[in-house]
Order: sequence, then structure tokens, then C-alpha cells
Amino acid sequence: MRMFKGTLVAGLLSLLATTPVLAAELEISDARLRMLPGDRPGAGYFKLYNAGDEPAAVVGAETDAYASVELHMSMEKDGMAMMHGVERFEVPPGETREFAPQGYHLMFMKPQQSLNIGDEVEVRLILEGDERIETTFEVVSPAAL
Repeated sequence: MRMFKGTLVAGLLSLLATTPVLAAELEISDARLRMLPGDRPGAGYFKLYNAGDEPAAVVGAETDAYASVELHMSMEKDGMAMMHGVERFEVPPGETREFAPQGYHLMFMKPQQSLNIGDEVEVRLILEGDERIETTFEVVSPAAL
């Protein structure tokens, strides 16, 4: 019996050591994918609330509907609109951050399927630590934003 208890305790400790940490407590709302005609990239916008006690950082995204998804930031410099890629987007605990036109957004590159206004696209946000949160983006017209 003593050997069984030792084996059971060792097994439980091993299980606890290999159990993944729960994903950050992020709530995603208003997820929209602004679709442009043809093979042009789409843009993703949403609100991200961190209900947890620790900062959370988005470091990427993925979907089967596009070949790749990139984090971008739009800005104006010397009267010219510009956009560049970013490596991470941090959300402090208890705060909401927004991916919006003329700010941070997702760029959906090279559509892999035909999409129409009103369609839904499953997207996985990739967090620091390689955790993923899945959400649904509604495909909208550029005029809708």
C-alpha cells in the first residue's frame, strides 16, 4: 500500500508539471474583417479586454481563410499615411485595447477562399507563450467601418 501511495503521488506531481497553464483571460468583442475586392489584403479590427491579473501580449494570428496574418500599426507621418508590421501588442490587466482603423490592426494576406459580406471567419490569436484564443470575425464591407 505504501508503494502504491508513493506511485500515485509521483504520478499526480508529474501530471501537474506537464499540465499547460491556462490561457490569459482575454475577452474579444466586435471582431470584424474588412474585406477588399479580389486578392487584396483584408484588415481585422476588434476589442480585446484583459480580465486577468497579468499583462497579456498578442504576437500573431492565424486562419485557414488567408495564407498569413500580420500585426500592423497605421500612423501618419509628415502628412502621409503609413503602415508597418509590429511584433507584439500588449494589453495591461483590467484594460481594453482596440484594434481599429488608423491604429493597430490585423492584415489578412492572400485569401485562400472566396468570402462574401456577412461570412464568418475563424481566427486564432497567438499570445506570448504560444497560447491561442479562437474567435469569429464577421466579414464586412470597407464602407461599414
